[in-house]
Amino acid sequence: MSILRSHILGCGSYLPARIVTNAELAERVDTTDEWIVQRTGIRQRHVAGDDEPTSVLGLKAAQAALADAGMDASEIDLIIVATATPDHTFPATATQIQAALGINGGAAFDLQAVCSGFVFALATADKFLTTGSARAALVIGAETFSRILDWEDRTTCVLFGDGAGAVVMKAMPGEGTLSDRGVLATHIRSDGRYKDKLYVDGGAGSTKTVGFLRMEGKEVFRHAVVNLAETVRHTFQETGLSGADIDWFVPHQANRRIIDATAHKLAIDPERVVVTVDRHGNTSAASIPLALAEAHHDGRIKPGQLVLIEAMGGGFTWGSALIRW
Repeated sequence: MSILRSHILGCGSYLPARIVTNAELAERVDTTDEWIVQRTGIRQRHVAGDDEPTSVLGLKAAQAALADAGMDASEIDLIIVATATPDHTFPATATQIQAALGINGGAAFDLQAVCSGFVFALATADKFLTTGSARAALVIGAETFSRILDWEDRTTCVLFGDGAGAVVMKAMPGEGTLSDRGVLATHIRSDGRYKDKLYVDGGAGSTKTVGFLRMEGKEVFRHAVVNLAETVRHTFQETGLSGADIDWFVPHQANRRIIDATAHKLAIDPERVVVTVDRHGNTSAASIPLALAEAHHDGRIKPGQLVLIEAMGGGFTWGSALIRW
């Protein structure tokens, strides 16, 4: 049976030039490089300049993805930007990127699921494409978390960084089997009971301020490993696959210990896990597309291979997607 599958045709990324090392942070807050590396695996992160709002980061990643796909911006009729740090309350950051690319047709909107945002956005774009509601999509994860961090809180300011990643997706015919290329399965979940475990203590509709990120790290870690394994197991049950069948595991880059624990639970070979958290920190919705772009461009991810992505973020939200590259 012929069906439509959403193929990933190109990947792009952008990281701000400024790098902040653990040693630099140790001069500002009571921490050490050893403490940060031991608990998170992070050694450095990128921080956006004053002239680099989220839309600029996202635009540069989008342009790189289009170039990688060999496509012109005029071919895109759907732009979804996953971000928790938009330039403005409104309009959507996606519309600013749309205008900067010279696109004046189709739809552009933001999606907010925090660190799970890229998975949610990819799942959403997949539905538009496979139902014929869009022809080609730009899915972008872009964040400037440095602007919502309390730089005096050593438990959170050491974790996050800025950056953007993007993919170009287009619907193409498939046979409806697991040998098809493209997005094979997506699962997304939310549970708002845990809002107070990871949140920002401000907003236009409440405090009228931006606020700062707050987190109960131990609770987030505990839920993350359980929830991430659960959503991937749904994918395995649906497809009949197992961890041994996965060519590349590209998880959200929040914490090396979470990445390792999740891969272990899913019986995925550590050599098949793409890790960038040591150099990027947690870039929220940008972390998976940044990691995808790196592994795609350095030749690790090859056409026809099975790629599994997953993430969990504030809300709580979590999700996964299985893609044949």
